[in-house]
Amino acid sequence: MRKLVIILLVFLFANFANGQDVAIRKDVKVGLVLSGGGAKGLAHIGALKIIEEAGVKIDYVGGTSMGAIIGALYASGYSATELDSIFRNTSLGNLIQDNLPRSAKTFYEKEDSERYAITLPFNNFKISVPTAYSGGQNIYNEFVRLLYHVKDVENFKDLPKPFVCIATNVETGKEVVLDKGYLPEAIMASGTLPSLFEPASVKGELLIDGGIVNNYPIDQVRALGADVVIGVDVQHGLSARDELLSATEVLFQISNYRAATDMQKKSEETDVYIKPNIAEYSVLDFGKQEAIIETGKNAAIKKFSELKTLAFNQLERKKVIKKTTLQDTLIVSRLIIDGSSNYSRGYVKGKLRFSMGEEITFDKLQQGISNLSATGNFHTNRFKLLKNGIGQDLILNLEEKPTKTFIRLGAHYDDLYKSAAIINLTRKNFLTKDDVASFDFILGDNVRYNMQYYIDKGTYWSFGFNSRFNAFDEEIDFSLIQNNYDVMDVSSINRINIDVTDLTNQIYVQTVLKEELSFTLGVEHKFLKYSTRTLSDNQPIASATFSTSSDKRTVFEKSNYLSAYSQLVFDTYDDRYFPTKGLNFNGDFHFYLWSSDFTGNFKEFSISKARIGAAWPITKKLALNVETDGGFKLGTSTVATFDYVLGGYGGNLINSFTPFLGYDFLSLPGNSYVKAYARLDYEIAPKNHVLLAANYANVEDDIFRTGEWFTTPNFSGYGIGYGLESFVGPIQLMYSWSPEGKKGHLFISLGYWF
Repeated sequence: MRKLVIILLVFLFANFANGQDVAIRKDVKVGLVLSGGGAKGLAHIGALKIIEEAGVKIDYVGGTSMGAIIGALYASGYSATELDSIFRNTSLGNLIQDNLPRSAKTFYEKEDSERYAITLPFNNFKISVPTAYSGGQNIYNEFVRLLYHVKDVENFKDLPKPFVCIATNVETGKEVVLDKGYLPEAIMASGTLPSLFEPASVKGELLIDGGIVNNYPIDQVRALGADVVIGVDVQHGLSARDELLSATEVLFQISNYRAATDMQKKSEETDVYIKPNIAEYSVLDFGKQEAIIETGKNAAIKKFSELKTLAFNQLERKKVIKKTTLQDTLIVSRLIIDGSSNYSRGYVKGKLRFSMGEEITFDKLQQGISNLSATGNFHTNRFKLLKNGIGQDLILNLEEKPTKTFIRLGAHYDDLYKSAAIINLTRKNFLTKDDVASFDFILGDNVRYNMQYYIDKGTYWSFGFNSRFNAFDEEIDFSLIQNNYDVMDVSSINRINIDVTDLTNQIYVQTVLKEELSFTLGVEHKFLKYSTRTLSDNQPIASATFSTSSDKRTVFEKSNYLSAYSQLVFDTYDDRYFPTKGLNFNGDFHFYLWSSDFTGNFKEFSISKARIGAAWPITKKLALNVETDGGFKLGTSTVATFDYVLGGYGGNLINSFTPFLGYDFLSLPGNSYVKAYARLDYEIAPKNHVLLAANYANVEDDIFRTGEWFTTPNFSGYGIGYGLESFVGPIQLMYSWSPEGKKGHLFISLGYWF
């Protein structure tokens, strides 16, 4: 302020002494300091708009944390208006969460993310918690895109406006001045708030948020050459206990201890000190950006006369050609991989899914980086793009996460399997590079297990092995058993309780052409047992009956089967349970070659089925999901074990059991069927869904041969329900009924299906 007053007095004295209308100008170099403050830092944009309106030319920029982010963008050539547009069209809250789209995950990874509620690192038989809420990958990707036009500027003094920012060395607690390097990496380090983001490794130093040691780098800006400093301070001192409502707020409070003490002196050293009134906003209020930006404008307007005087005493600056439009495409001519030892180059290239030397969009690049992040094998990928002839070098810093073992937990309830809890042990790099081994143990009303081993070779043929044990019991119409097995009529029995046991082992190879498209070839062993306790030994029902002293049980099926199979899957749904956009196709073919033939009627046969669906938004909150599926059996075998049986509600039914609203599980049998399904999903509040559904089907033996599949549907069902996206997985309640039935059914599903 003292320098600004002297400049003003010189200006007034010159006018008085010379009696002239034109003042003698003394060129003033102006520095800009932007403090940290999380979402409150959006007020910097509003202040910058007024600074520009006053005509002030900024010569140097310095900032910390959010101030470093906005400061770097401004120093790179963006105007305040352009920054306003960028941040209004960017959901920082979503970027911070690092939620990766389903499209970034392989089918194996999709299954993992949609099965478990909790994942915990497990080292040396000790369970720990993740080091941070977010890796910050999405935010870093956006920084690379926004700063692409200055990607080759290694010394930040060579930016359109010389720039400096501050970080903290987490090992020593000392201040680190970042004025060289890769700009996106520098500002990411400056804003890495502990517990919110993973620490950033920059040139061998482990860095976190600079606000801990210097949240207002005025001295560094003066050192760049500033005569006068404009400062925008979005700190609000120390908070009272009733304001410390989150872990993030507490961490900011800790980092503010030093800043609050330092700011009294620093504010006095600032020539034009702009202090927005942001006390009512939290560091995570990114959804209130318009109001926060407005506070910056209001605070700067109060200093408008000082800003105008300062602008008058600046000479015209040399025009700098600014990059005001974002780059849409680029050419990656070379891939350089640093750091990875347990994952092959083919694995990495398979995740990126683009070819070197070809023009690609930034969206395609970001998709590839997201694919790598979705594996969970690496820390945030601080990749770099550097000029190399006609293209760019893509330098991947693949810093592997040391944790290779995880404990995963989940819980579920549905009307078929009843209550269940899942405990999973996952080990990466179990036997070789690029592999993962996983074992699910499921406790509850029906004990089950699921074991998987997978070697991921990206676009090359990958290898997998699955073993699954599944069991449940369900009350069904006795006629369903009579029609499919050698069972005599028992007039006194209408319904029986059937126990289903399924042991399946698969060995397969798979190629993933994209994250959305996979093709699988494999061989399968399956052991199936269908039995009941409802029927006693003294009833003349079937030749395939046995009993023991401890467990009298009638057995209808007890065979081993060998088959070869193939599967083609295409999945771009944005959500498995509540899709609002995308396409889905799942085609499966099994050719059964051999059986131990418990029922004595086996001949070679095949089973084919397919489902195709689409989802699209009708309005912002209303979406329509339409699907059709069907299946048939080829061959003369009378084996009915693999016939289709429709009924029930859910997403994880095994073999040929197929959901169908309006009917209970295992109600409508036939060796072929066609089905159509439609659902309206209205999101009445975030993560809360009202569901209206209808389905229609023909199911019978040989309907494709007789033409029955193309006639008016014989069966129909309707449903109205509610869905909630909760932290344990989706919660779904669906009441369904059928015009052909006498009663409705309430289906309940709690948590992820497994």
